[in-house]
This record gives sequence, structure tokens and C-alpha cells, in this order.
Amino acid sequence: MDLNSIKALLENVKNGSISVDEAVGKLRALPFEDLGFAKVDHHRNIRNGYPEVIYCQGKTVGQIKAIVSSLMDKNNNIMATRAGADVFEGIKEITADAVYYEMARIVVVRRREVVKSDKYIAVVTAGTSDMPVAEEAAVTAEIMGNRVERLYDVGVAGIHRLFANAEVLMKANVLVVAAGMEGALASVVGGMVDKPVIAVPTSVGYGANFGGLSALLTMLNSCASGIGVVNIDNGFGAGYLASMINKL
Repeated sequence: MDLNSIKALLENVKNGSISVDEAVGKLRALPFEDLGFAKVDHHRNIRNGYPEVIYCQGKTVGQIKAIVSSLMDKNNNIMATRAGADVFEGIKEITADAVYYEMARIVVVRRREVVKSDKYIAVVTAGTSDMPVAEEAAVTAEIMGNRVERLYDVGVAGIHRLFANAEVLMKANVLVVAAGMEGALASVVGGMVDKPVIAVPTSVGYGANFGGLSALLTMLNSCASGIGVVNIDNGFGAGYLASMINKL
């Protein structure tokens, strides 16, 4: 959609030939910016409530910098996931206010403040080794305007640790549970609370864990109600979904 098309659309709204809602519908799908190697979706914020997020794995630093520059031109908040230190250094060459969350592997550039929800998301892990995935979820949720309470290393091998923090679980509006090994923690938490639980299987575990497959299957076969499961190690997906639920 070029400038003349936008002007014509606005004139049509002004003279009443189309409604405001019809005009918004036309604008929802456009525009995107074609960089050759990427088509940057500048209207995702209109459709989904948050700008396009850059998945860095598999992209060169040069490609990521070009996408960041494109998003910055539209005054968007920027989040780059699965980002190494080299990506952070590259983004800092464009904008000095970039912030790196090392454990979560997320780079953030804030251009606009996001209104915080008064309800909180609890992010829970079975073990310390699950923290990188949990931090990806927690940071994602925080950047999207949510309060997050972290509860780490409370797995079933020492379940008294979980029960000692039951109040944090009970007061959460949404819960993200990251667990590797056999992934049993999601079922236990799901049996304790009356809020949705987003289970994240992690690739933490010995050989028969099959890179997170055992935890994934346990979570999918949970006997507790109210549990949804995202992909192995997909902390970003869990944090994003938790934010959407928390803001309903």
C-alpha cells in the first residue's frame, strides 16, 4: 500500500463511503517491507498486539541488523530471540540502548512503554538446568507488559520445595512450567491450581530423555486438567502465550 492508496482510503473514510472498521480491516494486512532476504511485517502490532519478533538463529548478524533498522524506523519495540553475544554487539552498533538478557538469549530495544498488567505470571522450573528456557519465557512475558514471579528448582525430586511456595502458585493468573528429565512437574502444578498451565519440555536429561522428547510425551499425556504444551525448549512461545492469556 503506497502513500496515494492510504490517502484515498482516508478520504473514503472521511466522506463516509467506507466505515472506520472497514478501513482498519484493509490496513491490518499491510504493509510489509521487502529486504530481499526478509519481509518485515510492520503491521503485526496492529493485528497481534506486539511487533514482529526477530528469531536470530540461522540469520547472519548483517541480516539481523538490517531487520532491526527497519523496525526502528517504525518506532517499534524490538525483541530478538536466540541471540548470541555477537548479535548483541551488532545491534549495539545501530542503537546504544539495546539490552541483552544473556541467560534468556534475548536482545531488547525499547521504543515505547508497554502498560503493565496487575496480574502476574508464575514461571516455574523443575531444576536449575531448566532456567535458560524459563528465562526466555519470563523475559518475553515481562517485555510484553506482564509481572512475572520466578520459582526455580522446585522439581519433583524434592517436592517439599514446591509445596513451600504454594502461595505463589495459587495467586498466579497463568503459570509456565519448564521441566526436563521426565517432565512430571507440570502435572503436579496442574493438579494444584485453578489457572491455565503452559508446560515447556526442555532438552535437559540423560540419553533416554531423547533431547526433551520424554518430557514432551509426559506433558502431553498428563492426567491433570488445564495444561497446554508448547514445543521442546520453546520458552518464547510459552511466554508469549502466557502474556496473551494474562491480558484477556
